[in-house]
Amino acid sequence: KDMAGLLKPNAAHLLVGAIREEFPNLPIHVHSHDTAGTGVASMLAAANAGADAVDAATDALSGTTAQPSLGALVASTAGTDLDTGLDLHEVSKL
Repeated sequence: KDMAGLLKPNAAHLLVGAIREEFPNLPIHVHSHDTAGTGVASMLAAANAGADAVDAATDALSGTTAQPSLGALVASTAGTDLDTGLDLHEVSKL
């Protein structure tokens, strides 16, 4: 849990990767804020490193002191192994 929103992508990948390696069956849920403007990249890095869940906020309420943008995460993962299956058009309506 990064309440200050200072988690950077490389640190997220290293942290989640190390936890996943040591505890392969432990559910990992990452929570961060977007204070530093790197929230989307950090959540993508955490997910790529093995996080089971990352927090996000609807686009209208995301960024800065809130969580990273759900729409940006949905768009960034579309067509990848991390594809959420969410419809970006529908997510954008939230």
